[in-house]
Amino acid sequence: MADFDTIYELEDEEDEHVVSEEHLPRYCPEPVVMRGAGHITVFGLSNRFDTEFPSVLTGKVAPEEFKTSISRVNACLKKNLPVNVKWLLCGCLCCCCTVGCSLWPVICLNKRTRRSIHKLLEWENNRLYHKLGLHWKLSKRKCESSNMMEYVILIEFLPKYPIFRPD
Repeated sequence: MADFDTIYELEDEEDEHVVSEEHLPRYCPEPVVMRGAGHITVFGLSNRFDTEFPSVLTGKVAPEEFKTSISRVNACLKKNLPVNVKWLLCGCLCCCCTVGCSLWPVICLNKRTRRSIHKLLEWENNRLYHKLGLHWKLSKRKCESSNMMEYVILIEFLPKYPIFRPD
């Protein structure tokens, strides 16, 4: 019975290395890129995104939820971009007289449109997509066909953490 309360030290083997979970690589698929599908682009922001459901997201999110989210983004673009185009045309016509200052309203309106889409996507993430292991964000990417930049919606897969493994 005397050995019952005795604590023994285990001999450490020098060639055995323990790697913590933080240093293990986590598998995350490549993000899904949703490019603009509209016919008007103002400063890289297209006037709509395609509502076609990508096959990569099958089993992750319902097609109806995906279409609803893209439709909300398209509604925001439909509301804001026609005003931006009108100010762009006005700014281009008056550009010579104002030494380029007439383009500032378009730049500010475009920034406001991007911010509203960022807020909308954050709301969608908090409402639904973070629970499903997805993260939507508006990102600037280089066009495949030219050196121009465009805004795309990136749908990233969040890494899964082993919650059943003890600390």
